[in-house]
Amino acid sequence: MANFDELANLIAIQNAQHQQYFQRNPRIRNNKIINSFELSDSAFIKNYRLTKNLTNILIRQLCPYLKIKKRSSDLDASTKVLVALNFFATGSYQTPVGNSRFTSISQSSVSRCIEEVTTALNEDDIFGSWVKFPGNIRELRKVRNEFYETTGFQGCVGCIDCTHVAIVPPIKDPFNANPEYIYINRKGYHSINVQLICDAKLRILNVNALFPGSTNDSFIWNSCDVLPVVEQLYTNGQQGFFLLGDSGYALRPWLLTPFNNPVTDVEQYYNKMQMSTRSIIERCNGVLKMRFRCLLKHRFLHYHPEKCTKIINACTVLHNICITNNVPLPVEEGPIDIDMGIIQQQGGPIIDQRFAGNDLVQGRQVRSIVANYLKRNRLHL
Repeated sequence: MANFDELANLIAIQNAQHQQYFQRNPRIRNNKIINSFELSDSAFIKNYRLTKNLTNILIRQLCPYLKIKKRSSDLDASTKVLVALNFFATGSYQTPVGNSRFTSISQSSVSRCIEEVTTALNEDDIFGSWVKFPGNIRELRKVRNEFYETTGFQGCVGCIDCTHVAIVPPIKDPFNANPEYIYINRKGYHSINVQLICDAKLRILNVNALFPGSTNDSFIWNSCDVLPVVEQLYTNGQQGFFLLGDSGYALRPWLLTPFNNPVTDVEQYYNKMQMSTRSIIERCNGVLKMRFRCLLKHRFLHYHPEKCTKIINACTVLHNICITNNVPLPVEEGPIDIDMGIIQQQGGPIIDQRFAGNDLVQGRQVRSIVANYLKRNRLHL
């Protein structure tokens, strides 16, 4: 019996020693936090998506919108921005982001960092300077020329499409007026249907992330602030500017869609060119989600829809910063999600011919003119 007691005491002492060892380890690791700016350039981009120089510029730009450090224990602006960038880049949960070798902060601190930085990136001065549709004829012509030089398609000033960003099923709260089921899209998961308009260089000119996943693409477009701009251009005689969309949108002089049943060589070649040019928006969506993986379908944003919208807008700003400054896409480890959340519309939109007849007729005329021009100036793809 005595031997048994001695053995039990020995095991208890060993367990206590092991417990002390495992308790000390986190404190040891916390004293060895790695300075992110000492990483190699490629490693820094992999963790934060921006270069070191761009990150420093972003920190300075966001400082006026972040909470001022009042205590020694408060996080500085640099840490807040780096934590948020790492979350956008990886789409990881807040606890692993906080426990990384670059920060080692609590989950609640990570949450506050993401909230502050996301809100700052949505400020009008920041968001409006990076995500904006051309505001005058000179800017429109520049975008149009870029499309022509890149694709050979004359007159295009943007490609439009919608993509779905997965979210957790929202609960009813003061921030969300929509019922939960409205967020279920046609593939059966909860999402926000995000409309993107991009240029030939994959810069996002306009983003609309306000609508639940069940919302039709055409409905979102009809609520978009770009629609009256391109419509007014056409009405004022500037008829050489239009967007390209898929058959889910209504054909208009300012938004050209494919021929539903192409018969002639002219129509078939137009469809080929139109779809080739329109593929730019799909590439743009793919680059956006590969770069900021919190938007990928299998990651799910674990926030209420209003905050999800702000995160999507923030990622759009960062995407344009990367595109404008030619930041390379990081080499990812592991498979890339193939389903980027693009759900093709089935058939054309429902059009009330009583009100849309004249615009539809004019849209057909413009599309016919463009199709004949492309055929005459045929380029080998």
